[in-house]
Amino acid sequence: MSDYKPIVGISMGDPAGNGPEITVKALADATIYDRCRPLVVGDAKMLEQAKGFVGHPEIVINPVTAVADARFEAGTIDVYQLDLIEDVASFKLGEVSVEGGNAAFQSVKKLIELAMAGEVEATVTNALNKEAMNLALARDNMHFDGHTEIYATYTGTKRYAMMLAHHDFRVVHVSTHVSLREACDRVKKDRVLEVIELGWQACRDLGIENPKVAVAGLNPHCGEHGLFGTEEIDEIVPAIEAAREKGIDAVGPCPPDSVFSEMNGGWYDIVVCMYHDQGHIPTKVLGFVYDREAQGWKAVEGVNITLGLPIIRTSVDHGTAFGLAGTGTCNELSLVNAIDYALRMAAGRAEKKAEES
Repeated sequence: MSDYKPIVGISMGDPAGNGPEITVKALADATIYDRCRPLVVGDAKMLEQAKGFVGHPEIVINPVTAVADARFEAGTIDVYQLDLIEDVASFKLGEVSVEGGNAAFQSVKKLIELAMAGEVEATVTNALNKEAMNLALARDNMHFDGHTEIYATYTGTKRYAMMLAHHDFRVVHVSTHVSLREACDRVKKDRVLEVIELGWQACRDLGIENPKVAVAGLNPHCGEHGLFGTEEIDEIVPAIEAAREKGIDAVGPCPPDSVFSEMNGGWYDIVVCMYHDQGHIPTKVLGFVYDREAQGWKAVEGVNITLGLPIIRTSVDHGTAFGLAGTGTCNELSLVNAIDYALRMAAGRAEKKAEES
């Protein structure tokens, strides 16, 4: 089993954005194939075009209509062909379109189907444009806020959360894509406890034997004993106490202005955050590095993981970068890290399954 390489499905993302380019860049590295068997889900024509943008004309794009037909060889990128873009020559990069939004959505939907059927062992998603996707979905009176909600719907998952990671810096969210006003209203004991449990289990899946979970407060100074708000007293502390009763090493509430520095220093394995930006901002400050002198991004790293699913899903932690599409300059590090995180979680689940059997 030590030589076994999982099949990892990778969605193309919005074809008008950076997905095809960073996918070619990432899979041009032969060492990826030493660790897994990657399979891109999307449109082979867009990957073929991206080869020219990123300077890898030697890469062979191999369209397949069944996982069993993939070669899984370095130097070849296997694409589960959905034939989503009618005419590549006339398809406009860097623009919101129904065609691009539909392609991104259909790629993700097929990827989930393959994972649920056991044909791929982990899934990794490139960025999609929410506006473009929902323009396409409107034709069928459908709407999704993003990848997390798509995965929850098509896997039938009710308990889930978003985790962001920059190497060993990890955050998990009580709420994500809602207004700040609604986010405050969603800080309830049961949900906070649920997210503590999901974050703790994710760390276990990554091979951390006894994860230490910090729980951030919602209010400045964690409310100062009720002076600045009572959510900590009424909802967060009871959730932490309930988690401890279940054997989880949870601490807090921790002041949000210092807890992330503490985790970065190795105090904790993950921080439970109360709302979207509370977790996103510190993670992206670490992972997104702009070089002032070179006037360009030195690093665009970070991984988005959906917790609570029956399948593994990791993702790049950035957008479609429409403004850079077609330039070949987009950074692939986030995709490489997402693949690595997917493999770590796959290995953890396989080990746990072996122990249970």
